[in-house]
Amino acid sequence: MAATVTRTAQDPTPAQGQLLWRRPTPAEADPAGHRRRRRRVEVTLAWLTPVVFIGLWQLVSSQGWLDPKFFPAPTKVWTTGVDIARSGVLWHNLSISLRRVILGFALGVATGALVGLAMGLSRTLRAAFDPILTAFYMVPKLALLPLLLLIFGIGELPLVLEIAITVFFFMWLSCMAAFTSVPESYREAAQAFGAGRWQTFRHVLAPAVLPDVFVALRLSIGVAVLVMVGIEFVQASSGIGWLIWQSWNLFLAAQMYVGIVVVAVTGVILTMAIRLLGYFAVPWARQAHGTGQVPF
Repeated sequence: MAATVTRTAQDPTPAQGQLLWRRPTPAEADPAGHRRRRRRVEVTLAWLTPVVFIGLWQLVSSQGWLDPKFFPAPTKVWTTGVDIARSGVLWHNLSISLRRVILGFALGVATGALVGLAMGLSRTLRAAFDPILTAFYMVPKLALLPLLLLIFGIGELPLVLEIAITVFFFMWLSCMAAFTSVPESYREAAQAFGAGRWQTFRHVLAPAVLPDVFVALRLSIGVAVLVMVGIEFVQASSGIGWLIWQSWNLFLAAQMYVGIVVVAVTGVILTMAIRLLGYFAVPWARQAHGTGQVPF
């Protein structure tokens, strides 16, 4: 009579004449519980890492291991942030920067997605416009700011257009690549079921490319914040980037750090908003991912 061997996936191959019974792993035995435990670990690490970093920063600053003129303690940065928030300086500049980012981001996303869609679906348009758009993509976008100022004058419009142009290229490339990478078998299957062009786009192509589009949105919002800070360094009289630059000019290190932290937190919040939108807009992506979370 053959012996029964209980083993896990890491055990060696059983000897001849033995029956193999594989013990399920914790993830296989309780998938929902395993996901909950894994999620708790991830959330704990997400909060613990910055707390430890700030604690270490406070320690080295209070011990004098770092020059407080250049690296003020987090407590000093916090009190400075509270002061300029109460005075209204922080909120005034933040609101101006957010308006520039949102307007430029919306304009860049709309135009970039439309051009990417058209070129992704048409080989003729790709052949006609891909070379020139690729050439413009290689030009540093901040180099276009003097041209925009020359055309539109000094004001908000050149700053918003600078952000929009940068976002446009990210959305154009991502959307065009997403549409061209959809397997041809998807279209053939839709045609076999008698789907027209609009039905094929709505029920086949759009669901296939939406996860990639949200990846592009996440990248674009980060780039929009980055460009916003850059243009406010060189051509603005208000905004968070201007506040950081002015703080550096006046040697106000703590206020400069406040601006940097505000930019970082703003970027995180905007990115989380896009991920939340994707969570509800692309439910099939998180189901295919198998963890209940969006893969972007």
